[in-house]
Amino acid sequence: MNFIQQAYKGSNDWWRYLITIAIVMSPFILNFVLYLVLPELFEELYKDMENFQGNKNLFLLENLLPFVALLVFLFLFVKYLHQRSINSLITSRSKIDWKRVFYAFGLWFFISVVFLAIGVYMDIDNLIWNFKPIPFLILVLISLIFLPLQTSLEELLFRGYLMQGFGVLVKNRWFPLIVTSVLFGLLHSLNPEVEKLGYGVMVFYIGTGLLFGMTTLLDEGTELALGMHAANNIVAAIFVTANWTAFQTDALYIDTSEPSLGWETYLPVFVLYPIVLLILSKKYGWKNWQEKLFGKIEKPNLITEE
Repeated sequence: MNFIQQAYKGSNDWWRYLITIAIVMSPFILNFVLYLVLPELFEELYKDMENFQGNKNLFLLENLLPFVALLVFLFLFVKYLHQRSINSLITSRSKIDWKRVFYAFGLWFFISVVFLAIGVYMDIDNLIWNFKPIPFLILVLISLIFLPLQTSLEELLFRGYLMQGFGVLVKNRWFPLIVTSVLFGLLHSLNPEVEKLGYGVMVFYIGTGLLFGMTTLLDEGTELALGMHAANNIVAAIFVTANWTAFQTDALYIDTSEPSLGWETYLPVFVLYPIVLLILSKKYGWKNWQEKLFGKIEKPNLITEE
């Protein structure tokens, strides 16, 4: 059974998805409703964030803890409402391949740090060294423990639960890939980066969603996406911060430059991401890309499969 077909191991009644989405995605849905009804509230929040002078580690932790609770809810609904294993939400393999998770994490971490080092070298005049031993150590601990839980919630919700749900509904692979990538982008559309840089930055968010979605379909599991997403957010949190980004942290550098939408926003999507896909393809021997990305989804004979 392929990854999307894992959903057939449980119950897929529409109301089960409705309950799960309504609860697990409730904070995101509420944010959009508030933005539409009270846009001035978000303008004030963005201003408060720019002028934030409090404990940044505590602020980060407070923002990450809800994701932990939502991840627990997602696991409970998959196991008891959909009546299938949590493992089926994560991978099509008999057990989670942690080597894949750590390989993808290391690859993405290395690439991110290299590009970040180049960026620091080219823009050093706009960066302030901000190393504070104790706050930085606390930041690293929070990042290593809680950021993977935050990114796991996003990956297992979009590349796991929703991708499998849409796949079962429409009986193909390309529709859930596109829809979950767009939804992933919309999830980030209320980030302060979008308010500062404009909606052109959505190319980056949706493109990143496509990368993680394609990786999931080609590899028949979310392990690689889980590793890459965790590495991405950890690097973003601990190395460079700015007063207009979603992560307000005690990072090593503070970026004081005026925010602008430039080539560095699009370079990863159109150059780096295809390279990453090729590296992973060589590593894990992906074949038949057309079928895995655009093929049909059929209900398996579970008795025969077992």
